[in-house]
Amino acid sequence: MKLLIDHVDLLDLETLEVEADVAIAVEEGRIAALGRAPDGFEPERRLDAAGCLALPGFYNAHCHSPMTLVRGWAEDLPFDRWLNERIWVAESALEEEDVYWGAALAACEMLRAGVVGFADHYFWMDQVARVVEESGMKALLGWCLFGTGPEHEVGGASFDTVRSFAERWRLAAGGRIRTALAPHSPYMCPPELLRRMARAAGQLGVPVHIHLAESDEQVQRSREQHGVSPVAHIAALGLLEPGLLAAHCIAVDERDLELLAREGVFVAHTPKTYMKLAMRMAPLARQLDAGVRVALGSDGPASSGDLNLLEVMRLTGLLQKLERGDASAAPLSTLLRLATVEGAAALGFEGAGRLAAGAPADIVLMRTDRPHWIPRHNLAAGVVYASHPSDIVHVIVDGQVVLEGGRLLTLDEERIRAEAERRASRMVGAKMSQVRTYRG
Repeated sequence: MKLLIDHVDLLDLETLEVEADVAIAVEEGRIAALGRAPDGFEPERRLDAAGCLALPGFYNAHCHSPMTLVRGWAEDLPFDRWLNERIWVAESALEEEDVYWGAALAACEMLRAGVVGFADHYFWMDQVARVVEESGMKALLGWCLFGTGPEHEVGGASFDTVRSFAERWRLAAGGRIRTALAPHSPYMCPPELLRRMARAAGQLGVPVHIHLAESDEQVQRSREQHGVSPVAHIAALGLLEPGLLAAHCIAVDERDLELLAREGVFVAHTPKTYMKLAMRMAPLARQLDAGVRVALGSDGPASSGDLNLLEVMRLTGLLQKLERGDASAAPLSTLLRLATVEGAAALGFEGAGRLAAGAPADIVLMRTDRPHWIPRHNLAAGVVYASHPSDIVHVIVDGQVVLEGGRLLTLDEERIRAEAERRASRMVGAKMSQVRTYRG
């Protein structure tokens, strides 16, 4: 389809300069031209974007999207109690179709916040793949495995289950779905499983998505059991390969950072979870200074509250300035890059996350004429430090309009909200029955 976006302001994420009142021409899922339509370009569809700023779509580099169903269920608890007394108890009642509705709710939320792609790490991932296919989004999907035996895994999953999923959905939905192998972590998974994952990933040509080095306790345990840090441990098992997506990497030393940078690993930085569960903040500045590629993620909505990358960008910037005592730390261009270009690359969509001729047409159109934007001295600052998801009026993924005028076109949001709430209530039992649904 040929699409023309008219009268839009265009933000250059590197220079932060704005080109006002231009056009973006889209053809066959890619950006055909910026500034003005090519001669002879006859659009089948037009979007009048007067008063809007065009940005690349955002990419969420680490989440557990079906955990929308346990959002708000485990509040004000330390991590061990949060996990053992609440999350695992609720997830023990998880059914396969619950995963579909939880992920669908997450997709509605992410699209409304300008997120066009996400890296997901959960169970029964065929259901999440269905959501991606239907929603028009992009994703890197991995079926989580602990390696404790099918009788102890969610849904009775086995190594063959997760490998088959990765093969079956790889490059599905017209290439919008990438797959990964997703062992939970080196502290949960036995070494032999991690070796098998490394071999299989190489055979299939897919990356690995894993939780890594989340606490000092994990590092100490790894040194006691294996004689090395978690990063060095998975390196010895063959997992530390280019394209590995490692969530968190909070407790890392300089040798760990050197290994991560040298091997081309992507680290997903999810500051809301670290704050909410009173964990130590990941050393973002040290990671970037060491040359590690970092992208931003929300983590699961049970630990972060929501899936809003605008807020993740904002908190990342504020925390870096505060932690380093330097108001120039984490500049706007860095934050925008981590949420767009680096996020796209972390998911395997190299070349996406930017507005340029020939790039995939993943475009967010955001209104800048609302009170919290005025005066518009610096639109990049407005995006990072003032914008709300409600400012986003149009979202385009691979040239397909999926949100238009604030209305989702690919998902039945009303049905999804109702079904997700019903299933969430069943999972956690009668304690949720007191929640009243607003009907406006």
